[in-house]
Amino acid sequence: MSTIKDVAARAGVSFTTVSHVLNGTRRVSDAARARVEQAVAEMGYAPSAVARALKTSETFVFGVLVPNITNPFFAELTRGIEERCRQTDYSVFLCNTDDESELQTHYLQTLLERRVDGLLLAAAAGEPEPLVRRLGFARVPTVVVERRIPGLEADLVRVDHDAGARLAASHLAALGHRRIACLSGPSRFLVSRERTAGWVAGLQEAGIEIRADWMLEGDFSAAAGHALAHELLRQREVTAILAGNDMMAIGVLRAAAELGVSVPGELSVIGFDGIDMGSYMFPALTSVGHPIRELGEMAASVLLERLGKRVLPVREVVMAPHLIERASTGPAPKG
Repeated sequence: MSTIKDVAARAGVSFTTVSHVLNGTRRVSDAARARVEQAVAEMGYAPSAVARALKTSETFVFGVLVPNITNPFFAELTRGIEERCRQTDYSVFLCNTDDESELQTHYLQTLLERRVDGLLLAAAAGEPEPLVRRLGFARVPTVVVERRIPGLEADLVRVDHDAGARLAASHLAALGHRRIACLSGPSRFLVSRERTAGWVAGLQEAGIEIRADWMLEGDFSAAAGHALAHELLRQREVTAILAGNDMMAIGVLRAAAELGVSVPGELSVIGFDGIDMGSYMFPALTSVGHPIRELGEMAASVLLERLGKRVLPVREVVMAPHLIERASTGPAPKG
């Protein structure tokens, strides 16, 4: 691998001249610049980011940890983070934790060893204390996205989950539905509990009976939504389902098709998050949420601001959800 001194030798200049050409730190004659640029091209030279980091104590890299990159929500979130970072010359080191706390700990250690300048973290399931302790020792600027981590003093960027679920419940009630089920994500997540609380509050505000047997818990996957919907729809009682996220709602659509339940003629389905894929389902999925890329961009912006001004009070940025009305919800069936 070529070094800056190798480039200097080929170009017939000092290695400091090569550095000035590459970094634009001092004016260099046109002839010398041309020789340096030609040598760089011929030798395929690339400056060492490691050496630069040792000199400046900055790597211009953010670590991003997400629990499930196959979930379109986290893919779109990462895209938003990446787009914002690219505007400021930061790169992203992405780690998929598979929602496993041990893997999360492993990747966190890897990111810290690589001296990332900051972390954007959507936490995995599991006991938060080891994560809180490790981040406390590391003292790396951190922004938590969506899943609040109890005990961690860090900036948080999230959607208003309670308000979103209320909005979904109110939408279904306005369509005349009175038999509304909820498929919740894992209750160990505050996100799930907030969305369930919003469903309960929305039904109470509309004067609708809340049936405990119509609230089932899954794991935020399409497979869970599919299995739970089969369990509900065989009874042919509910006319609407509020799913804990869009992936569960997609599973509900599949189950309804298999059981011959028309959507939205006999059953209305609404998800949560507003992933792009939802618009290409059949029927297109109604959902609530905030534009996910904007959520990622905001999280990255908060981290960049934290790096610029280290002494700031901890912030919580709450993004307002919106109803994304598509074809999977309609008036309650008569009778």
